[in-house]
Parts: sequence; structure tokens; C-alpha cells
Amino acid sequence: MSAATARSLTISYSMLLTPPCGYNPPVTVTLFAGQEDARQWLNPVAEAVSGPERYGTVTIDGLTPGTAYWFRFSADGRRDPYVVGSGRTTPLAVCAATMAIGSAWSGGFVATVTVRNVGDATLDAWRVSLRWPGDERILTLWNAVAQGSGADVTIGNASYNGTLAPGGSTTFGMLVAVGAPPGDIALGCDR
Repeated sequence: MSAATARSLTISYSMLLTPPCGYNPPVTVTLFAGQEDARQWLNPVAEAVSGPERYGTVTIDGLTPGTAYWFRFSADGRRDPYVVGSGRTTPLAVCAATMAIGSAWSGGFVATVTVRNVGDATLDAWRVSLRWPGDERILTLWNAVAQGSGADVTIGNASYNGTLAPGGSTTFGMLVAVGAPPGDIALGCDR
């Protein structure tokens, strides 16, 4: 498997040998909902066919978010008897976080983080994960609660701002100490 989104899996293939020991393109990738179904070639849920290349990728769309799938290969009208691979689609995003630095000086900055519900259901809690690129550390935090320290920090909602309706948002702020101007700060958001 080489990539996944909420609704698709991209699967790599390579046909090193030609018949009689190998296969000729195109290759068919068949998806199954269970490992045992894949082993027995039962109840396929999706299928895609490659182009004429001997190696490449095949993308299968229309899948269910956050779901495990197993796949098998076939070509030349024959099923590959050995390879059973697996992959998982990613869950649908439920929230997004953006950071704006309001003021900065040598030794620190003040930042406001906006958390937005991008899903279609009300969130009852949220968490923002931060990956600092340098020696940053949070000195003060408001409207949220921090867990962890160092390069990876998780910040959760306060007791009064965890519920977000679809399309709704809230903010929290922080005073951050830093030895050098901040670089790219990686943010993630989940519930």
C-alpha cells in the first residue's frame, strides 16, 4: 500500500517476471472487507484495473472512511496465490486548527489558535497536537489545557469550550518562550 485518504486506497504493484512464472499487465486489484475473505477470494467489495505498465499504482475510490481493507492481485486471468496486503482508509477530519502569531520578540511570542469543527456532527471535545520545530515551550495557556512538554505537546479543550457545533469554532491562546524565531509549527486536530 502506498497511500490512503478517507475514501480511497492507492496500492503499489510490480510485475517483475513474465509468463510462465509471472504475469502480464494489466493487473487487477481486488479489495475485501475481511482478511479471511481475502485469503479465500470471497465477497469482494471493490476492484480496479491498472494500465499497461509493469509497475505503478492503482487507486480505488468510493471506500468507507476509517476502515481496514485487504487486497489481492490477479492478472492474465490468474489469481496471485501468495500476496495478501492490507490498508486502512483515514478517518474523516472532525476538526482543523490554525495558529496566528499576534506578536513576537526575541525570546518569545503570543499565539492564538483557532479550532474549527469541519465535520457534520457536534464535537463534545477536541485536542490540538503541536510539534515544535525548535526549543519552544509554553509559559502560559488560556482557554485550554496542555498535556505533555518538549517537542510534542497536546492541548485539549477547557471545560467550557469543548462543545463545537458543525462549522463552529473556538480559540485558545498561549505565551511561548523561544530561543530563535519560530519555524513551521505542525498542528493536528482530533477529538
